[in-house]
Amino acid sequence: MSDDEWAVVRDLLPVPEWLAGRGGRPEGYCHRQMLDAIRYLVDNGIKWRSMPSDFPPWPRVYAFFARWRDAGLVAELHDRLRETVRDAEGRDPEPTAAIIDSQSVKADATVTHGSRGFDAGKKINGRKRHLLTDTLGLLLDVLVTPASTTDRDAARILLPAAQGRFGRLARVWADGGYTGHLVDWSATQLGLVLDIVRRSDDTRGFAVLPRRWVVERSFAWCLRSRRLVRDYERRTDTSEAVILWSMTMLMSRRLAVQHQQRLAPAATGAA
Repeated sequence: MSDDEWAVVRDLLPVPEWLAGRGGRPEGYCHRQMLDAIRYLVDNGIKWRSMPSDFPPWPRVYAFFARWRDAGLVAELHDRLRETVRDAEGRDPEPTAAIIDSQSVKADATVTHGSRGFDAGKKINGRKRHLLTDTLGLLLDVLVTPASTTDRDAARILLPAAQGRFGRLARVWADGGYTGHLVDWSATQLGLVLDIVRRSDDTRGFAVLPRRWVVERSFAWCLRSRRLVRDYERRTDTSEAVILWSMTMLMSRRLAVQHQQRLAPAATGAA
């Protein structure tokens, strides 16, 4: 992280239990070192054992990663960053609309048979990432399943969870894979309007579809992180955590640029 990124992220970090006086063992490395190591792994797609010697030993970094994954701390940091980005964009921290879509990716040999499947439509043997984003493309929720899981089945898990977390959420845009009983179920059970954005029958070649392009861009953002080009993780919750880490990098860099822009006029005035 640059100094500007750290200035943004530092105040949003979850407070460790030992530092808050709730017991626990003090950590041996500072958070900036650990975050840099995890971000390096996610961004460059290396193995844990290939962690450069400039960082703390890889078992300590992995233990930090696993603790933040299991305790939900990476999700907490991600949500705080998202709210900060939305506030900087002049939006309410809590969204009222979202877009849902899925992406099938090939799974590495380390992925067990029980957590992988075959997507007959995409002809991919691996896993499927289901993303729910806001209208800015920022991640609201993520679910990783075997690639054989249908979009409608995954939405029955994602949408109730999102509706419970974001009480003002009222409309969700989706593609044709979410048509059918899910539309009526969302309206009657959740009070959500599931708006299907269909591709015109006479459209040929690539065409940007309203609203749907936002989540497609979010998938492209994730694939900038080499660790996400394939699914290498043994556990699906680890895959979800890697996606969260990837999005935290995107948001912290965006906030760092805004931080620099705010400081530039002040520095000019002082000169």
